[in-house]
Amino acid sequence: MGTLGFEWTVALRFLREGRMQTALIIGGAAVGVGVIYFITAVLVGVQSDLIRRVTGAQAHIVLKPPEETVAPLVAATADAPRLASVQARPQRLTTIDGWTTLARQTETTEGVVAVAAVATGAALAIKGNASRSIVVLGTDLNQYMRVVRLDDKLTQGVLRLEPGEALIGVELARDLGAVLGDRFRVQSAENASQVFQIRGLLDLGSRELNRRNVYVDLRGAQSLLNIPGRITNLDIAVGDIMRAEQIAARLRAQSGQLVESWIQTNNQVFAAINNQNIMTLLIRVFVTVVVALGIASVLVVSVVQKRKEIGILRAIGATRAQMLRVFLLQGAMVGIAGALVGSALGLALVGIFSRVLRSASGTPLFTLHFDANLIGIFVIASALLGLIAAVLPARNAADLDPAQAIRG
Repeated sequence: MGTLGFEWTVALRFLREGRMQTALIIGGAAVGVGVIYFITAVLVGVQSDLIRRVTGAQAHIVLKPPEETVAPLVAATADAPRLASVQARPQRLTTIDGWTTLARQTETTEGVVAVAAVATGAALAIKGNASRSIVVLGTDLNQYMRVVRLDDKLTQGVLRLEPGEALIGVELARDLGAVLGDRFRVQSAENASQVFQIRGLLDLGSRELNRRNVYVDLRGAQSLLNIPGRITNLDIAVGDIMRAEQIAARLRAQSGQLVESWIQTNNQVFAAINNQNIMTLLIRVFVTVVVALGIASVLVVSVVQKRKEIGILRAIGATRAQMLRVFLLQGAMVGIAGALVGSALGLALVGIFSRVLRSASGTPLFTLHFDANLIGIFVIASALLGLIAAVLPARNAADLDPAQAIRG
């Protein structure tokens, strides 16, 4: 037979006759798919939120000069062994040589989407009798905005960094007793001093950053830190933040500078994400196995219940291959139906829990996204799973002897 008309007809009839069994098996598959869809959506949402918070106020990759090390002046010999202990040299403010050329080369690296030059160093913020230790970050705001989005962190004022203007965190403003438009003095470790006016207040998502970071124009920071025309690091944004360490390794090899990715500086967070992915994968595997066993067990029972029908069909000319395809089609149809119902169930669960689960700020913990690609993957995977689960029952049905089946 050139088409599957006979097999489709018989498979649908068998499924209709066993309505309760069909409903139970589709329901079981739907619950499995719904759980997997819900777990996937929650995992992606929570991880995206966590990564966004971790990297929200920092570059994906930071390129800076290598740290200074100390080595003994006298080489070790048999008579004069090298000293076992060498006192480390205090780290001083270092800059990147030829940074403009290096910035252009970095921008052309595969995976890099933006590069911003930054001059940063420790300083003291002073207003009246209040003083706080801060980190000055001098940059071109237009370039820096392509690396770190400060626009969604602005709580008051405007995003502007003209000479003599600064953007500071809300906690630092509170500590200094300052409000928008006030002026404060910045005293650097190089004994340089400059007065800045507060043009904007930022909430960087971390109390420590809100108390520490002060953004000024690049020339102002260079003057404060006594590094005219030079910078201390290049801040880099990449297209795929999960590949940041691979891109950092490439930049490390081609630049010879010290290159750190957000994965390296937040290795505990990244390790937690990886462990979470492993546990989620195990849950998916176990749920998939349970669904497959459920489909297989119901189809095995169906073969036993349909022995006489199968025997009659074989007696009137149905081939072993046709009976095999009948039960394989049943498995595929059950899998597809379970995937469609389960995807709807998963969407409903995500929609409900996205309104229930809230972060500390009261915003939704994750956002509901309708992922048509994910549903398509589930449908295809469930169809294959149904086919695999139906192999044993289908072979049993094909191997039935017509005479024995009719007598039985």
